Amino acid sequence: MREGFHTQLSRVNGTLVTMAKVVREAMRQASGALLTADHTAAQQVTVRDAEIDVLYRVVEDRVFGLAACRPPVAGDLRMVLNMLQVAADLQRMGDLAAHVARVALRRHPVPAVVPELADLFRAMSAVADELAAKIVSALADHDAVQAAQLDRDDDAMDDLHRKLFTVMLSPQWPLGVEAAIDGALLGRYFERYADHAVNIGHHVVVLATATDRLSSAAGASGPS
Repeated sequence: MREGFHTQLSRVNGTLVTMAKVVREAMRQASGALLTADHTAAQQVTVRDAEIDVLYRVVEDRVFGLAACRPPVAGDLRMVLNMLQVAADLQRMGDLAAHVARVALRRHPVPAVVPELADLFRAMSAVADELAAKIVSALADHDAVQAAQLDRDDDAMDDLHRKLFTVMLSPQWPLGVEAAIDGALLGRYFERYADHAVNIGHHVVVLATATDRLSSAAGASGPS
């Protein structure tokens, strides 16, 4: 029975890895659409957002199904709840990628990012992609070290966010209120995307620690 429970946990984790890959690709597409006014790519992100929502419901259903079939012990319960929290953060990251894509659609056929901010948003999209890549790897490998790095990597996004406002609030800003509002909204979307990545890192550290503990316990109880 317990072996079956942990097999089902592995299935949930596999769905989280798939979800993380989809979320990463969504923000990559949204960022590209933002900078190049790619209408087709932006629309694809909005479709991908629905796929992410479906994956979240799959995780939710499996987690609640596990709890209904056999109430987990304390250590397992912590793992299950952390998996559900990872899914919730991934879903929100997908929503933020969709928000970026909708800004690109709203400003089409011109790029939503003005040339004065293009380099900053290009850098922000690169940081977002690096964070998302680490999430995929950390979830797949239960890598607590890589997951813990997300907190530090978020500092780069925070620094870019501050630089963005420094540019837009400068007396030399030449482009008026509308461009600044778009920049502020987009900056917030990227910053929050990174914040959710950090949250996932914290949850993965818990999952990795619990997995190591279970593996050690299984080894200790096995044949000598």
